[in-house]
Amino acid sequence: MANEAMAAPIVVTALMGAADFGWAEGLRRAHFPPERNLVPAHITLFHHLPPSALEEVARRLKRLCAGPPPVARLTEVMLLGRGVAYRVESPDLMAMRDQLGEAFAGLLVPQDQGWPRLHITVQNKAEPAEAKILAAELRRDFRPRPLTIAGLAAWYYRGGPWELAVKASFRG
Repeated sequence: MANEAMAAPIVVTALMGAADFGWAEGLRRAHFPPERNLVPAHITLFHHLPPSALEEVARRLKRLCAGPPPVARLTEVMLLGRGVAYRVESPDLMAMRDQLGEAFAGLLVPQDQGWPRLHITVQNKAEPAEAKILAAELRRDFRPRPLTIAGLAAWYYRGGPWELAVKASFRG
């Protein structure tokens, strides 16, 4: 690994199945300001782990993915103030996040210490009025539905596009 990769913080995400990813990525491309849309559609589990933890993160992600995929659902359209997201509810995925959080408790930044609202962002950094219009539009046709979680991943973050560090797919 390059020294610059080693110095970059680690973001941990849940990966969607291909069909759900295609849907979410299409919405993101349609509604996210293009100059700010630098990463693919994702579900963030941790925003910032130190790069020194990558080997342990990799081991734990692979261990978690040895079992069955977590059951997950999209439950509502969320207005984020300057953006819009779909809420993801998954007790199984939250249990996995809790296990990781306990393992890395002393390394968590304040943003990762609280109880997360798992979601898929389709718009951010927009004007609040624009976000309200999009939320209303997406809510009109929204029905809660299952969401496929295909794996877990860790990414290097350098302020721009992410670089994949570890990817593990559920096998159970």
